Amino acid sequence: MNWWQLHGNDVISAIVFSLVGLVTFGLFFWMLPKLLPFSLKKEILEDENTALGIVIGAIVLGMAFIIGHAIS
Repeated sequence: MNWWQLHGNDVISAIVFSLVGLVTFGLFFWMLPKLLPFSLKKEILEDENTALGIVIGAIVLGMAFIIGHAIS
């Protein structure tokens, strides 16, 4: 048996689940500004709201961890 016969299904599963995770994360990242009652771009870039940037970063990391663990 060669390597592909032994690990081919694992590689294909990893690729499929990675794509599902990326699409899910992309949808979340696309929805986030629509759910908030203010403009993320204005608050972070123009008003230089560092605290909001940290909170949004924590939310994004949390969603990434949740999606990653749900897929694995």
